[in-house]
Amino acid sequence: MYNILVTGANGQLGSEIKNLSKNYSDIFFFTDKDNLDITKKDNLETYIYKNNIDVIINCGAYTNVDKAEDERDLAFLINGKAVHNLAEISKEKKIKLVHISTDYVFNGKNHKPYLESDLTNPIGEYGNSKRLGEKAILEISPPNSIIVRTSWLYSSFGKNNFVKTMLRLGKEKESLGVVFDQIGTPTYAKDLAQTILDILPKIENPISELYHYSNEGAISWYDFAKEIIKMAKLKCQINPIESFEFPTKAYRPPYSVLNKRKIKEDFFIKIPYWKDGLKSCLIELGEKR
Repeated sequence: MYNILVTGANGQLGSEIKNLSKNYSDIFFFTDKDNLDITKKDNLETYIYKNNIDVIINCGAYTNVDKAEDERDLAFLINGKAVHNLAEISKEKKIKLVHISTDYVFNGKNHKPYLESDLTNPIGEYGNSKRLGEKAILEISPPNSIIVRTSWLYSSFGKNNFVKTMLRLGKEKESLGVVFDQIGTPTYAKDLAQTILDILPKIENPISELYHYSNEGAISWYDFAKEIIKMAKLKCQINPIESFEFPTKAYRPPYSVLNKRKIKEDFFIKIPYWKDGLKSCLIELGEKR
């Protein structure tokens, strides 16, 4: 039985872990930026010592991809310095650490799913800040620590994610344009949360390890939107557009499919297909018709 600290507990992944935690005998401590500032090492150490923490699951992150272009310092503070703090404390106190990272550490120029060993080369400040956090863990290398890169995360929790946006717009509009030239894999946060909790007892590595996790399959945002509308039985017409027709402050990787062989083989897990994850989420939301 562990004492588990979950940072960023009010985000999508943290909320899913909180919802699943009742199925486990471990003692969970759920925090967010209002009750634990992970950018301040002294506060973090005090909290960890006071609550005798054995495991940290770091879901805390700066995740606004476009705003990160203007708020670089804040993104690097949360995604870089705070992770450095967690890595140092984990090594000092022999704490098991699970850190969540992103497909945005890659530039998206691959034509086959990314391996953990592939070189990183972010194309925006969000990706750069997340890569900084990864480098901190890999360099400090606390034993029993892992980095889990994921992609296109969505959940029944939270206000802003692609699934909820498509459901809302699908009810308001007759048609929508969605980009078809960005390819990746949607990841239902509940599936990732379940995997993290299931593999925790099996994490035993002398140095930090990288893993990739998303649901199975590969699609475009256009294909994903089409399936959301179809499953929810909405009448909105989804039209394919190119990325230049929907300009954003930050560039997105055109291809960010992750190879998940390593996590499946090391922990003997099966990963759900993306359509199955979407169906489960829509049922949770009461939108599956």
